[in-house]
Amino acid sequence: MNRLKLAGLTLAATSLMGLANGASAGATLDAIQKKGFIQCGVSDGLPGFSVPDAHGKILGIDADVCRAVAAAVFGDASKVKFSQLNAKERFTALQSGEIDILSRNTTMTSSRDAGMGMKFPGFIAYYDGVGFLVNKKLGVKSAKELDGATLCILAGTTTELNVSDYFRANKLKYSPITFDTSDESAKSLESGRCDVLSSDKSQLYAQRSKLAHPEEYVVLPETISKEPLGPIVRNGDDDWLAIVRWVGYAMLNAEEAGITSKNVEAQAKTSKNPDVARLLGADGEYGKDLKLRKDWVVQIVKQVGNYGEVFERNLGKGSPLQIDRGLNALWNNGGIQYAPPVR
Repeated sequence: MNRLKLAGLTLAATSLMGLANGASAGATLDAIQKKGFIQCGVSDGLPGFSVPDAHGKILGIDADVCRAVAAAVFGDASKVKFSQLNAKERFTALQSGEIDILSRNTTMTSSRDAGMGMKFPGFIAYYDGVGFLVNKKLGVKSAKELDGATLCILAGTTTELNVSDYFRANKLKYSPITFDTSDESAKSLESGRCDVLSSDKSQLYAQRSKLAHPEEYVVLPETISKEPLGPIVRNGDDDWLAIVRWVGYAMLNAEEAGITSKNVEAQAKTSKNPDVARLLGADGEYGKDLKLRKDWVVQIVKQVGNYGEVFERNLGKGSPLQIDRGLNALWNNGGIQYAPPVR
């Protein structure tokens, strides 16, 4: 075969591959706009992250991430429906197309990001780590005193491997009991079926708040792993991935710039700060790059809040959990939350 013909066939094959790979680009956003709402997968009931209130409304930081995406896409944060999923169900629901986004206190790992047909956009909603919740009657002050303990652990989570690694590294023995739901594991700790509940520390604080006598339980000081928790989308749609990523970054940038739900509209009209003007759509067409409205960030912050407002309302001082910002403070305030600029 002559070189010219071979080159032609190679170019044709490359073009076909490009068409195949690009055929789904934007398909998720198109489908969402057609049906008029975003289907969001959340937990089966975790205070601070996603839990129904007395009226059935899903509250929490994970739920608010989905509302922020809806505000950006539709200009209406209410255009989202929630699917409550346990740890085993969550990935199948996303992979099958049952949900458009999974925002369910899920740890970003290499295998989940590269080997399961899913992608983490990169925005971390909450930096966490695995810890241990015990009854004060157990009399332990450190995880290294848990030799021989029985541990309640959620099935299908990174906690299983992290606990195994920790106990093996410290030459400790333990007996695991796995559960499908966080409520089952917490009730088993409360009933005495297990000595310790192990999970992400944020989840431990949340589960402790649901116990009959939360004051009788303590979270041990050790954090034995890194658990960056964030939303996930299906692989193969870069447009949708970019929207979810930049919605999260917009919330962080808004907090850093001092833009809140109370002042965002005024800032959009009067700010002389070029970074603020670009972020809020007063200068440039940066929403257009994402196939979003010009005021997409204004709608996010106005209807849902900046990252700090969302954190404080659901997890911080304004919530029953009273969790300190810690690592989740902005990079210029002692934490590691850092967002690239909108420009």
